Amino acid sequence: MTTIDIHAHFVDRHYLDELTRVMRLDTKRTVAGKTLLRGRGATMAWTRPDMFAVEHRLGDMAHKNIDVRVLSVSAPNVYPWPVTEQVEIARHVNDALSRYCRAYPEKFIGLASLPLADVDASLREIDRAIDELGLQGVAIGSNIGGGLALNDARFEPLWAKINALRLPVVEHPVFPRDTSDMGEFELPLRVGLMFDTTLMAARMIYAGIFERYPEFPFVLAHTGAALIMLMERLDTGYRLFPDCRKFIDRLPSEYGKRLYYDSCAFGQQALMFAIGAVGVGQILFGTDDPFIGADTAHVMRLPISDADKAAILGGNAARLFGLA
Repeated sequence: MTTIDIHAHFVDRHYLDELTRVMRLDTKRTVAGKTLLRGRGATMAWTRPDMFAVEHRLGDMAHKNIDVRVLSVSAPNVYPWPVTEQVEIARHVNDALSRYCRAYPEKFIGLASLPLADVDASLREIDRAIDELGLQGVAIGSNIGGGLALNDARFEPLWAKINALRLPVVEHPVFPRDTSDMGEFELPLRVGLMFDTTLMAARMIYAGIFERYPEFPFVLAHTGAALIMLMERLDTGYRLFPDCRKFIDRLPSEYGKRLYYDSCAFGQQALMFAIGAVGVGQILFGTDDPFIGADTAHVMRLPISDADKAAILGGNAARLFGLA
């Protein structure tokens, strides 16, 4: 059995240096060997020296019996940059990630970042990233540029192209537009990210993105945040309100059951709830490495068959990424 981690991050020094500059982040606070990158009163990300050492990451994979990792740049992706710089930083990230994956092709798969402030540039970058760089999908945030929704009409050409190519898309949340009332307990990270994934997914379902473009796999981080719990509520909206039926012709939960969800809720009850709601075939193993860096234990301890565990740990992802 091949174990495939679909929620792992590529850590690049130039990207983090530029992110610190463009977001005016404070890097002076160190906690337990981690340098915190802080802005707007919250931790945006953190670094440790071993995050940059590929030998350490390969050793960690071997220790945890993880065969392949699907890598994407960490939140907030490339969206904080102004439009012209966004194109440049996306090209840098994709070039660097491609070199990383090509150096260890049996261990790493890369997901392209797109400069979504410029849709035409994003369409060109898809071609370059897939055809020239060998990346195998797209990493996308839960909102663009501090609030622009992914169901905005300007992104229709993007979804059409992704759909035509059947490219896997792996979502990772970014902070919501406004976190001013989350000024304690690291609530933007703990709650804000989950809120934004849930809001994004509900909007995309109601907006008919998955109705018009049904051919590409879309993966939600952190087991979909609260989406699965809210599916019946979304269905009730469809039954009650014409606006909720404007772009779709079936219950929202039917689209939700066709989406994919990583295992990064980690808790047994949450994962069993997800399996019961959408089925084993829609769940993909993830660790949130190197920020959380879980192992396979949260899947192995589930009260499901060995065949189902094998599907979650690698079989489903192998099918999505053409590794089967």
